[in-house]
Amino acid sequence: MNYEVWEIFEKFEKAKNRKERIQILKENSQHWAMRDVLQGTFDDKVQWNLPSGAVPYTPQAEDAPTPSSLNKTHMQFKYFVSGLRESEDLLNIKRERMFVDMLESIDSRDAAILVSMINKKAPAKGLTEKIVKEALPDLIPD
Repeated sequence: MNYEVWEIFEKFEKAKNRKERIQILKENSQHWAMRDVLQGTFDDKVQWNLPSGAVPYTPQAEDAPTPSSLNKTHMQFKYFVSGLRESEDLLNIKRERMFVDMLESIDSRDAAILVSMINKKAPAKGLTEKIVKEALPDLIPD
C-alpha cells in the first residue's frame, strides 16, 4: 500500500523503540516522497531557495478531500532547491507562490511536514539523521 508521508511518520512516532522505527523506514524505503522529505531535511547539500520560518498559507481542513497529495507533488521540489536551474530561473515571488500553492493543495499534515523540511527540522518526533542513515544508508552521502 502506498501510504501518505504523514501516515508513515505517524507510524514512526508510535513505534515503541529504535529498532521498530528503523524497520518502518526500511519498509518504506521505496516511498519516493518520504525519501525526498528525509533528504531535504537532513542532507546539508540540499539548501532551500525559500525563506525560512513560518509560511503564510491556509491549510486544508483536516480529513477534507484534497486536490493533490505529497506523493504526487514531491516531484516539484526541484523548483525550490538552491542551485538547480529550475529554481534559479524563477522569480522569488513565483517560486514562493508555487510553494504556497503546493502546501494548500495537499493534506494539512503533509503540508506541516514540508514546512518542517524547508526549515531543516525533523518532521516527526524521534526522527534523527542518525536513524535515517542507519535505515536508509544510500540516502544521505557522508
